[in-house]
Amino acid sequence: MYQSVNPATGEFIAEYPQHSDAEMNQIIEQSNQAWAGWKKTSFTERRTLLLNLARLFEEQAETLGKVVTQEMGKIYSEAVAEVKKSGTICEYYANQGEEMLADEVIEAGFGRSYTRYEPMGIVLAVMPWNFPFWQAIRFIAPNLMGGNACLLKHAPNVFGCALEIKRVVEEAGFPKHLFDCLLIEPSQVALALEDPKVKAVTLTGSEGAGMAVAQKAGKELKKAVMELGGSDPFIVLDDADLDRCCQTSVKARCYNAGQVCISAKRMIVVESQYDAFVKRHQQIMEELNIGDPMLAQTDMGPMARADLRDELHRQVQRSLSEGARLVTGGHLIDGPGNFYAPTLLADVTPEMTCFTEELFGPVSCVIKAKDTEEAIKLANQSPYGLGASIWSQDVAKAEQLAHQIESGLVFVNGMTTSHPALPFGGVKRSGFGRECSHHGIREFQQVKTVVIS
Repeated sequence: MYQSVNPATGEFIAEYPQHSDAEMNQIIEQSNQAWAGWKKTSFTERRTLLLNLARLFEEQAETLGKVVTQEMGKIYSEAVAEVKKSGTICEYYANQGEEMLADEVIEAGFGRSYTRYEPMGIVLAVMPWNFPFWQAIRFIAPNLMGGNACLLKHAPNVFGCALEIKRVVEEAGFPKHLFDCLLIEPSQVALALEDPKVKAVTLTGSEGAGMAVAQKAGKELKKAVMELGGSDPFIVLDDADLDRCCQTSVKARCYNAGQVCISAKRMIVVESQYDAFVKRHQQIMEELNIGDPMLAQTDMGPMARADLRDELHRQVQRSLSEGARLVTGGHLIDGPGNFYAPTLLADVTPEMTCFTEELFGPVSCVIKAKDTEEAIKLANQSPYGLGASIWSQDVAKAEQLAHQIESGLVFVNGMTTSHPALPFGGVKRSGFGRECSHHGIREFQQVKTVVIS
């Protein structure tokens, strides 16, 4: 039995029974039956339903946002914005999907030759709790538009969100079971991947979870997309607008209580800006209002789970023992809920825990670089490569430096984020494959070549 608990108060919300293997197999079979009809539908039919879904997310954003806040602690304004953003990706693929999956003529010396995109079947998604609607919908929208069926294995602490997504998808008019939820353990994911009706898997989560699922998908010869951890560099050059820069760096670390995979985690600041950056970052961080995520004046709520907060604190303590300097924060906040003080660690070096590991919470780590060249070297000195940002008033120079960063996304003078039209994904141990854009909708399509002599 899974329990949903309010991370701000510790209060019980609901409990959900785990699906047995037999129940899971039945859901897979029902999904496959729904797909048999769905794959024959026209893009026009799919577009209509996807636009219905977008409308419902907009209309129900406040109600659904409350579910998000109660289950994982995101402040209410951010939760409502997440639900509305989920509607934007539905609109995006509804309006662009047909063109993205149109036949492509290829001149190869035959009478006529072209490639076409055809749906695979059931795509299984293993999704995390930190963006319980957006992470799920950015998988659901392109796959439903592309003619696939979707099964969601969500994180257990947000099963309420998962079931709300199912309700809204069905309310939009999609066939029952075309999208469904699996309330299962990680071990059952492997069993699901052994079912020949499940054709592919996408996972957003930890490096360890990604390795396990990717290994199983490889053994079963099934397509996989992995969006894993990140330790994004935030590079501040000597001509950066420091106030704007620090406003963004604090927001990047404390948005969603710092529980964001694509978020600035290693602040790499050139020597001339270092002391001023640390001071300004501290000032802004200490002005944040921490508390009840349902209140409008709250800037940051609790972390999603107590075990995650405790692990973050252990990482901070290890970093301090390794020589990092505590500027502010660094402690659990007394009282109910999983609150952790916004934390700034300075004088960080590459051998420290906070440099080598992903810190998934409101902790900023500041590293001094003697010059631009060393800043780029430090940025790339990580096993991860999800996102990065560069801050400089010389935009042309910053753009050239962006080409040297080992990362899936690089933003110049802006906070890293995801957008329906932009390919999203990482390199190195941050995973492989892409979500969003035309790259995302094509990930789970069969590419068929047709040649007519």
